[in-house]
Amino acid sequence: MIRRNFVKSALTVALTVATTLACSSAFAQAWPSKPVRIVVPFPAGGTTDVVARILGQRLQEAWGQTVIIENKTGAGGNIGAADVAKSANDGYSLLMASGSILTVNPHIYAKMPFDAVQDFVPITNVASGPMVIVVNPNVPAKNVTEFIALAKTKPGVLNFGSAGVGSQVHMAGENFLYSAGIDLKHVPYKGESLALTDVAGGSVEMVPGNLAAMLPFIKSGKVRALGVTGAERSPAAPDIPTVAEAGLPGFVNVGWFGLLAPAGTSKDIVEKIQRDAAKALRTDDMKQRLIAVGMVPVANTPGQFAEAIRAESANWAKIVRERKIQQQ
Repeated sequence: MIRRNFVKSALTVALTVATTLACSSAFAQAWPSKPVRIVVPFPAGGTTDVVARILGQRLQEAWGQTVIIENKTGAGGNIGAADVAKSANDGYSLLMASGSILTVNPHIYAKMPFDAVQDFVPITNVASGPMVIVVNPNVPAKNVTEFIALAKTKPGVLNFGSAGVGSQVHMAGENFLYSAGIDLKHVPYKGESLALTDVAGGSVEMVPGNLAAMLPFIKSGKVRALGVTGAERSPAAPDIPTVAEAGLPGFVNVGWFGLLAPAGTSKDIVEKIQRDAAKALRTDDMKQRLIAVGMVPVANTPGQFAEAIRAESANWAKIVRERKIQQQ
């Protein structure tokens, strides 16, 4: 009797598991059945926004559903990220995050509106690319060496703009100042595009922005590029030297942009989004579109993406402590 009851219980459990898996798989196959929202936590025109719109267009074609890019700005990306963290975990609200939201903000904000580890499921790192140090054309420095020399004669006088405290642009600037041994006053904006407008207008002298957002300003002559922060020159701007070769040996700082879902989102849906995004990113058309704006596709797995976030977070924690960067 005991054995018969045990077998019956085991069969019941197995049937329940099989039914759950079947339902989950069927749900993933039917997903999406309505528009999908990708929240960009920065203003339109910045690199996060550009990457989201490039990918969103291809996912819309693949899914046969509208992909809405929604810009929700403020608090270094925390407001938009918190919106997604609190959304239903059904795959219809996704976050296009810059790396700083997950790897820097937790170390500099006294109070976070979400838990960067517990409240999200990493899907894939979409693209990465270098920053580029640019200055207003009225700044007399023509290269990195000259700019460092100029800054050393005016400690705390020159300004550098960023997309906000803790943003990738801000941290690239802090990394540059630390490595060069110079002191500039940080001017945070509510998005990279606003900082770009002011460096072009002369309100700030320097911005270490994402190459994707900077290229139109560089090509139009509104700003002067001093160097890209990658290990090698960018195919999108081969005439711009790296910061390392232009006067600061060994300096490298690369930004990235990734897709995440609210915690608890079905594994099947997460894997479907990753597969479809990776398929789009592997096409020649997508590669060329990203290269044209200074980026390269990544398309790693959820597990690889999670590990990369963990490792980078630990690295930025050290720099935040050394630079004494804090935000209330």
